[in-house]
Amino acid sequence: MRNLLIHLIAAIAPSFGIVPSAHAADSAQTRIHAVLDAYERALNASDVAAVVKLYAQDGVFMAQHNSPAVGIDAVKAAYQAVFNAIKLNIKFDINEIEVISDDWAFARTTSAGTTTINASGDKVAEGNQELFLFRKSGDGKWEIARYIFSTTNPR
Repeated sequence: MRNLLIHLIAAIAPSFGIVPSAHAADSAQTRIHAVLDAYERALNASDVAAVVKLYAQDGVFMAQHNSPAVGIDAVKAAYQAVFNAIKLNIKFDINEIEVISDDWAFARTTSAGTTTINASGDKVAEGNQELFLFRKSGDGKWEIARYIFSTTNPR
């Protein structure tokens, strides 16, 4: 399925004038990897300001069992609510980063660790699969445009 998606994107991308060079794709992958590392650190620090800096102004955060948070103010409020409720201690594994144009890329990750429920202090296992859609801003910075996750832990 992954190969089919990549081939489909590669086949239609030239029609839209969006064919990144191999060097540009490698450079973008390195910079996107750095964004994902910064996101992991921000989550583990419960740092709303650091998370928000990684999102595009029109970014969308789609947390499981919640309505999407659309736009930077809603994204900020959503992460404030998350960090008020829980403390994360997770590690991301990056499964793939695919640059699909000069300005767009996606990353597929998994994460695992623990979640501490702030109200009770209880710790529970945390495990998710995630999909990030990145867009390059006008100043060349890769930003999170869309982010969605779902648990991989059985009930």
